[in-house]
Amino acid sequence: MNEVGYLRPILLGIFAALFFSITFILNRSMELSGGSWIWSASLRYFFMLPFLFIIVLLRKNLDDLFKIMKKQLGSWLLWSSIGFGLFYAPICIAAAYSPGWLIASSWQVTIISGSLLAPLFFVTRESSKGPEKVRGEIPFNGLKMSLFILVGIILMQIEIASKLSISNVLLGIIPVFIASFAYPLGNRKMMEICAGKLDVYQRVLGMTIASLPFWLILAIYGVFTDGLPSKEQTFQSLIVAISSGVIATVLFFQATDLVRGDMQKLGAVEATQSMEVLFTVAGECVLLSSPIPSFISWMGMFIIMLGMILHSIISQRDKMSQQNKKTLSL
Repeated sequence: MNEVGYLRPILLGIFAALFFSITFILNRSMELSGGSWIWSASLRYFFMLPFLFIIVLLRKNLDDLFKIMKKQLGSWLLWSSIGFGLFYAPICIAAAYSPGWLIASSWQVTIISGSLLAPLFFVTRESSKGPEKVRGEIPFNGLKMSLFILVGIILMQIEIASKLSISNVLLGIIPVFIASFAYPLGNRKMMEICAGKLDVYQRVLGMTIASLPFWLILAIYGVFTDGLPSKEQTFQSLIVAISSGVIATVLFFQATDLVRGDMQKLGAVEATQSMEVLFTVAGECVLLSSPIPSFISWMGMFIIMLGMILHSIISQRDKMSQQNKKTLSL
C-alpha cells in the first residue's frame, strides 16, 4: 500500500470519528431529557436496519449475504451480538452517569484494547515455503503511540473529571471498557468469518440482522421497566442511527477492510477514533452549552494530534523495514 493508499483508510477513520461523535452528544442529551438508555441503544439498530437493507438491495447483493450468513449463522449471531450489542448497550449505560466528553475520552481505550487482541487472530505472511498463516503479534511500537494519544486525552479532561464523584466516574468508565474490547473483537471476528466475500454494506447489514435478537430482548425488557420511548428520544435515536449507525459504521468498517490482515495499520486506523473526543467537545459546546475547554484541554488536543502523526510515521517505517527484509531474503 503506497502513501496515498495508506492515507485513504486514515481519512475514512477520521470521518467515521466525526459521525461517531454524534452518538456521545445525543446519548447524553437523551439522558438529560429523561430518556432510558435501553431505548437509546435498541432504537438505533432498529432504525439502522431499513436503511442498510435498502442500500444492499439496490446494490443487488442481498442474496449473497443471506447465503453466507446461513452457512455460519451461529457465528454471526455470537460475534454480531458482541460487536454491536456488548459495544453499544454499555456505551448507552455510561451516558446515564457521565457527560459525553468523558465517555468519548474513556472510549479511546479501544486503541489499546484493539492492539491487545492481536494474538487472538491469524494473519498471512510470506515465508520461504510461501504464504502461511501465523498468529498476530501485539504491535508494541504502535501501542506506544496509542498510549501517547491517551495521555493527551487524560490531560484534556483532567480538570473537568476532577469535579465529578468517584461513583459517576466508575459507572461511566467501566461499561466503556467492556465496550472497548467488544467492538474490535466482534468486528475482527466478522472480518475473519467473511474472508473478503462480503462488502462493507453487506457485512454491516448482516451484523445488524444477526444482533436483532439481542436488541429485541432488550426492547421487551424496556417496555416493562420504562415504558415506550418519547417522540423526542425516538427522533434523536433516528439521527444517531443514520449518522453513527450507518454512515460512521460503514466508513470505519471500510477503513478496516482496506488494512485487513495488517495489525499495525489496523491499529493506526483504530487510533483515528481518538478524534471523537475533539468532535464531541466541540459538539457539546455548541449543542449542550458545555464550557469551552481550558488551556490544559487544548494542550491535550495537541498531544492527541501529535500522537496520531507519530503513530502513522512509525507504522510506515515498520512497513518499509519489513519490505527491506523481504527483499533481502529473496
